[in-house]
Amino acid sequence: MAGLTLSHLYKRYENNGKRKKKKIQNDFAVKDLNLECTQGDFIALLGPSGCGKTTTLRMIAGLEDITQGDIYIGERRVNDLEPKDRNIGLAFEDYAMYPPLTVYNNIAFNLRAKGVDKAEIDRRVREIAPLMQVEDILHMMPVKLSGGQKQRVNIARAIIRRPELLLMDEPLSHLDGKARQAMRVEIKRLINEIKCTTVYVTHDQLEAMSLADKIAIINFGVLQQYGTPAEVYDDPANEFVASFIGEPPMNIMETTIIRKDGHFFFTFEDSDLEIQVPERYYNVVRDGFHCKMGVRPMDLLVGDANSQGTPERIATFENLGDERRIGIRVGASLLMLITDDEKRYRSGDIIRLEVRGEKTHLFDLETGERIRA
Repeated sequence: MAGLTLSHLYKRYENNGKRKKKKIQNDFAVKDLNLECTQGDFIALLGPSGCGKTTTLRMIAGLEDITQGDIYIGERRVNDLEPKDRNIGLAFEDYAMYPPLTVYNNIAFNLRAKGVDKAEIDRRVREIAPLMQVEDILHMMPVKLSGGQKQRVNIARAIIRRPELLLMDEPLSHLDGKARQAMRVEIKRLINEIKCTTVYVTHDQLEAMSLADKIAIINFGVLQQYGTPAEVYDDPANEFVASFIGEPPMNIMETTIIRKDGHFFFTFEDSDLEIQVPERYYNVVRDGFHCKMGVRPMDLLVGDANSQGTPERIATFENLGDERRIGIRVGASLLMLITDDEKRYRSGDIIRLEVRGEKTHLFDLETGERIRA
C-alpha cells in the first residue's frame, strides 16, 4: 500500500493530418493536474464524459504516455515504468474475463503468468474469494455469471496481486440500478477491509459521494476542486462544482441585489420574489450588484400557517415516495425545493416559501467562481 502524487500532469493527444501531412495537436485532455492521495485513501475522479478522468487513470496505470509532469506511487517516480512494474491492480468497466476459464482460473491467471507457486496461488484465491463473495462460484464459467458476479471476479483478479494502488474505471457502469447499489456497498466494505489506496473513476456523483474519502472534480481536463464529500457539497469552489454535485442540483439563478431599509435583498427578473442577503456578504455586495445566487433544494422550506415566507405558486409537484419535489417559477427559471411534508400538492397551489439565507452562495457572472465573504 502506498500514496499517490500527481505533479503538474498534462496530456495532449496528436492526430495525423492527412491533407497537410503534419501532426495536429489537440487541446490538452488533462491540464496541469496536481493531486495528492495519502496511503489508504479512497479517491474518486469525478466529472462528465470526456473531462479527462479516465485519461488520468490510464496515465497512472502506464497505459497512456505522459505529455508533461510526474507521477509518484509512494516514493517511486513511475513515469517510465511499464504497467506490470508499477505494482497496481486494475478493474475496468469491461469485465474482460477469459471465457474458456473458470472463475477460479480467471482470478488466478495473473499470478500464474508471474510464475507464482501453485500452492501460494490456491491459498490466495481461497483467501480472496470469501472477501469478494465468490467462493460458491469458483467452479463456474463466465457465461453463467450475472453482471454483478462478473464484476466481483474482475475486482478479485485486481486485488489478488496485493497491489500498492488499486485503480477502478467506472466498474459499475454496466449494472442496473439495484445491482449498482448493492455493489457500492460491497466495494466500500472491501476497501475498508483491505485498506488499499484506491483511485475510482466515475461520472456518477452519488457513487463518488457514497464511496470516496476525497473527490477530485474535473472538467475539460482541469481540476475544479479536491476535497471531502462534505467540502465539495457544502463549500463548492465554483458554479460548475455546485451544479454537478447534488441531486437534484443546486438552484443557480441570476440576481440583482438591491438595498432597502438598510438591508440587501436578492431580486430576480420578472419575479416578485425577494430573499434577504446574509450579512456576511455585506462587504462584497452593493446596491445594483449583479451575480448568480445558488441555494440547494433542501435549503428551501414550505412554511406553516404562521410563516412569514413569501407566498409563491407551485408550478410542478413530484411525489417520489421518500421525498416530494416542488417547482416554483421564478422568472424564466424553475426553483426546486425538497420537502418531507406528506401533503400532496397540485400545480397552482400557493405555499409560503422560506429560504435558509445562510445557506446561499454567490457566483461571479463571468467566471463562475465563488464569491466569498
